[in-house]
Amino acid sequence: MTKNSKLVLGIVGAVTAGIAIGLLIAPEKGKDTRKKIKDSAGKIADNINHLFEKGKNKLSKSDLKQKVEQMNESLS
Repeated sequence: MTKNSKLVLGIVGAVTAGIAIGLLIAPEKGKDTRKKIKDSAGKIADNINHLFEKGKNKLSKSDLKQKVEQMNESLS
């Protein structure tokens, strides 16, 4: 696991824990709290998916760039 992926995982974990603690100690009805937890979990999942796609696209672009450079070297 790279240093950046550990950092992202740590941040996501801290945010998730903070949201969960905040929702659990909030003085609201259980039904409202469960709805907030569900909504927050959906937002976190969307953010993680976005980060994953961004990383995948970045990796794909760097791989493509490397292949083009290799092709250029072989043609030289």
